[in-house]
Amino acid sequence: MKLIRFGEPGREEPGLVLEDGRQLDASGQFNDYDEGFFAMGGLEALEAWVEDGCPDAVEIPENSRLGPPTERPSKIVGIGKNYLDHAKEMGEGIPTEPVIFLKASSSWSGPFDDVLMPKGSEKLDYEVELAVVIGRTASSVKEEEALDYVAGYSVFCDYSERAFQKEMGGQWTKGKSGDTFGPMGPFLIPASQVPDPQGLRLWCKVNGEMRQNGWTGDMIFGVKHLISYVSRFMTLLPGDVIATGTPSGVAMGMDPPRYLVPGDCVELGIEGFGEMRQRVVACCP
Repeated sequence: MKLIRFGEPGREEPGLVLEDGRQLDASGQFNDYDEGFFAMGGLEALEAWVEDGCPDAVEIPENSRLGPPTERPSKIVGIGKNYLDHAKEMGEGIPTEPVIFLKASSSWSGPFDDVLMPKGSEKLDYEVELAVVIGRTASSVKEEEALDYVAGYSVFCDYSERAFQKEMGGQWTKGKSGDTFGPMGPFLIPASQVPDPQGLRLWCKVNGEMRQNGWTGDMIFGVKHLISYVSRFMTLLPGDVIATGTPSGVAMGMDPPRYLVPGDCVELGIEGFGEMRQRVVACCP
């Protein structure tokens, strides 16, 4: 079972993909995959509905747009420089504690939606990441209990405008938060189906060229540690997302840098989790 949402942006309905590949509309049973759904045991209820044969379910119309697999979260917590090779290519030292930044939830986007270059953008970059979706309220969680707080996992792309991030002073948020800079999907994989979040291959291509190819086991700080660490400084709510960092191969780390331009196609995925694809579009003159 994989969770999906389908329909026009801002009007998505909940659905799911069964093991046989059928895509079913779950909106007759559940309002949305949002904070309330996860907090009130919705995932367990969905699994029970599937085990019961999905009574009264109808198939999702072909060619329906897929949105992000969960409703827009209260917050997206990014983790910077969390793979050793990526930290080295950025040339800013190896972190001794997780580097945390917030990415505006208005950057939330679907897995196949265009990514829009904001006005003045010249250094648009990509970062494939494992996304962790929180399943219940987490505050000062012990590391050994951290995975109990996970609803599921997905593919995430942390798009960044590096000039806004690095050359305009202040925090990273302004370079991370453009509209469409946070696509996630195409599925949410329930945590019960992922025995080891540190054993996953993730990759990213630009115009067919492999740019990133790494393993979540290469994280400096693993998923358990990240959930525990982040929950010391802020309460994580059901549906919140932690984007866990990216392996080497980003545009900024190349010599010379090879930033995205309008017309580029970015494809990325995690083995067993599905693939996303975005086309780069200039949003305004």
